[in-house]
Amino acid sequence: MLGVPLFLQLALLPLLVRTAHQDSGIVNGKEAQPHSRPYMVSVQQKNRHACGGFLVSDSFVMTAAHCLKWGENLTVLLGAHDISENRKSNRAEVKFYHIHPGFDAHTLENDIMLLQLRTAVRKSKEVKWIPLPKKDKDTKPKTLCSVAGWGAIKTNGTSSPRLLEVNVNVMDRAVCRKIWRNKPITPRMMCAGGGADNRGFCQGDSGGPLVCKDTAVGIVTFNDGNCDTPKRPNVYTQISKYLPWVKCIISSIK
Repeated sequence: MLGVPLFLQLALLPLLVRTAHQDSGIVNGKEAQPHSRPYMVSVQQKNRHACGGFLVSDSFVMTAAHCLKWGENLTVLLGAHDISENRKSNRAEVKFYHIHPGFDAHTLENDIMLLQLRTAVRKSKEVKWIPLPKKDKDTKPKTLCSVAGWGAIKTNGTSSPRLLEVNVNVMDRAVCRKIWRNKPITPRMMCAGGGADNRGFCQGDSGGPLVCKDTAVGIVTFNDGNCDTPKRPNVYTQISKYLPWVKCIISSIK
């Protein structure tokens, strides 16, 4: 929604964005080495962690579209490891909310959003952007990737103040679709972790990146609501399916 004022964009969003499984911390993982993932940001509402996100350029953060709630403004905390620390100098304001025009709040299809920052950020040891896929290509099943966030470490638990991370394996989409059954797993989604793996994300990790070989390939979208003993795989929005849309928005301000 390039250049559309926030109030008009919000008016186009369905009201029922929040469901129990959407605001999916890291389960059975470990604390990340401080600032080893300088692209990670905490997307916040009223200065409190709400979702994950990641820098994809000096002016844009990528996150999940369902992280934007009705009537709320978001800010992002950059270069943080422990988000309980007061680091006002690293807080950035959002200028525009670019929500994918095909976003469906009920099915979570096209669950991708770009946050255009009011001021471009400077690259440093603690703040860097992560590469995106160069072309539309599926990640091979069984590829070892990782996901990180400040979310809960158990179902309905409190958020972790320090960044956590865990390794997960990519699953074949057809297998994932069979396990989910009544929930549509579309060609624009990918699955990794959760299920028998019993490792993955939880509440508060939505919008964070699935990283494979130092490239962000997915966005945390939803799980089955049970972080401790999930019966179904974790589901991500597949970034490579949206490269033309992403490039159009990012290049528009250059």
